[in-house]
Amino acid sequence: MKITELFERGEFVVSAEVGPPKGFHVEGLLEEAKTYLSGVAAVNVTDNQSSVMRLGSLAMCKALKDEGLTPIFQLACRDRNRIALESDLLSAAMFGIENILCLTGDHTKLGDHPQAKPVFDLDSVSLLHAVTKLEEGEDLGGNKLVGEPPKFAKGAVVSPCSDSVDAQLAKMERKVAAGAEYFQTQAVFEPEKFIKFMEKAKQFGKPVQVGIIIPKSAGMVRFMNNNVAGIHVPDEMIEELKKDPEKTKAGITGVEIAARIIKECKPYCQGVHIMALGWESKVPELLKAAGI
Repeated sequence: MKITELFERGEFVVSAEVGPPKGFHVEGLLEEAKTYLSGVAAVNVTDNQSSVMRLGSLAMCKALKDEGLTPIFQLACRDRNRIALESDLLSAAMFGIENILCLTGDHTKLGDHPQAKPVFDLDSVSLLHAVTKLEEGEDLGGNKLVGEPPKFAKGAVVSPCSDSVDAQLAKMERKVAAGAEYFQTQAVFEPEKFIKFMEKAKQFGKPVQVGIIIPKSAGMVRFMNNNVAGIHVPDEMIEELKKDPEKTKAGITGVEIAARIIKECKPYCQGVHIMALGWESKVPELLKAAGI
């Protein structure tokens, strides 16, 4: 099932994200996904997120699909040239994986193999163009594909709370022109900034899912403020996380904050994308608290 079909039906689309393990034993992750994420429309699988080596996104997507879940295959341009990216896209099509999310990817210096050579043959915009070309029946070299071409629901990312809103809108416009059909945002902690961004982004006519992270601690959000571009957690939210350490540790405060953000943003977007970061068990509770 393509996620775009749900948007076209006017549904408020919920997706969640999982990170493959640093190993090939996936039984635990699959069990968690079936237990806690069966109520979401689709499950994103990260692609060596933050430049940390893990099991491949494509293999994990296939395993989730075999368990009856709808995966979204994330592809980062950091580790593969255009030949490998196009090949993986054809492999995804062969496995019946219909949803993709195109990313440029974090630099290798940020991860657990800082000595690794980054590729970046393509970026997220040119990757979207490559997917569109494959759907038209030829690769980036102009060579015809054999048989019926693949068809994907093509997704991209945008950072609505970035300091440079105009730059983000310009990137969004280029991604739409290259073939993006839906967007998932970087994590939002400032609903008022998201709402202002969406007032301008609606000109593109593409569905947007607001990105949500359940904040686990004051230390976690301070780290994001200092190290993650496009994210700023307000001081009052940090104080809320510090107020009752036991409540925060149990995830109650984080769920309350995340649910509040979803409620404020929901009228201005077409879905929510939850980046649970190991707290997949909190997803059903969060959706209930947010009234979804």
